[in-house]
Parts: sequence; C-alpha cells; structure tokens
Amino acid sequence: MSPEEEPEYQTPPTCDLLSLLLRNRHPTGAVNEVWPNLYIGDVATAQHKTLLMDLGITHVVNAADGPQHIDTGPRFYKDTNIQYHGVEAPDCKDFDLSPFFTETADFIHGALSQKGKVLVHCARGISRSATLALAFLMIRERLTLVEAVEAVRRHRNILPNVGFLNQLCHLDSSLALQRKTTHHQGVEK
Repeated sequence: MSPEEEPEYQTPPTCDLLSLLLRNRHPTGAVNEVWPNLYIGDVATAQHKTLLMDLGITHVVNAADGPQHIDTGPRFYKDTNIQYHGVEAPDCKDFDLSPFFTETADFIHGALSQKGKVLVHCARGISRSATLALAFLMIRERLTLVEAVEAVRRHRNILPNVGFLNQLCHLDSSLALQRKTTHHQGVEK
C-alpha cells in the first residue's frame, strides 16, 4: 500500500480501549519491564531500595508523589544513585495528568538515552504510572495509543482510569495530527 492509500489513523473510542485493556488479563507481579529498561511497579517496589539496586534502576518516576500519597521524594533515595522525578497526582478521573506527559516523557527519555533504567510507579502500578509510561511511548517512541497499550500489556496488566484514558486519547489524536502535518510538509518540500 502506498502512503496515500493508507487508511488514516483514528484514535479508538475509550470503550474500545477498555476492552483492549481488559482482554486476556493474566496475573502480573509487583514490577515488570514493559519496554527495554522501562519498568512499571507498585509502591512496595519503589520503597525496596535493595530490589531497585538489583534491577539496576537509575531513575524513579513517582506518579503518586506528595505527603497525601507516596512521600518518598529525592531524600528517600539520597543514599543511592537514583535520580527522582515526582508527579503529584491522585488516581481520580477528574485529575488532569496531561500537563505532566511531556516533562515525564523527557525525564524517562533522558534516563534511557544515558543507558539508565527507569521505574515508573504509583500505589499499585496500574493507573497513574501506566498512563505516564504510555504517554512516554507515544511522545518519545512515536507509538500510537493502541501500539503503546499492546506493548505494555505484553508484560503487565494495566488499567488507567477513564479520565486518564480520555487524556491519552486526546494526546494520541494530537500526535497523529502532528505526524500527518509533518508528513505532508515533507512531501511538499
């Protein structure tokens, strides 16, 4: 198929994403490598410094940062070489996580480009952390939302809340539009 004949990519509706996320679920552990050197995990993993050292984790993204949530912060890791990035986000569908997508994607990308290993975590490693990991795959690895979900689901059960899913759909649409625009500009030159 030539690029002109390719069907235009459409972000799927949230209900289709939910069925994709819920299909063929199998038990996953406390922490899983979901992309080369990118791990999603729960709070117990994030607070287990010996395990982090054994995994070779160099960077931690806490998607549930802050005194009301999981208050680890850079001080918690000061006796390690781990670099810390905190996002203070409650796991509720009305919270807008999207302002943190790019800065977190940049942090993860920076870590991976220095041959680091990144743990992205929240309380259970299912909603907030998964949303930020998916956003990274879409922004920095140029995957569509469906491709990102499928890549992560091969290794871990995730279930971002419906508000976060909608934000990812919005990100997916705007990235698809950007790709289309830059593709057309490239053709016109």
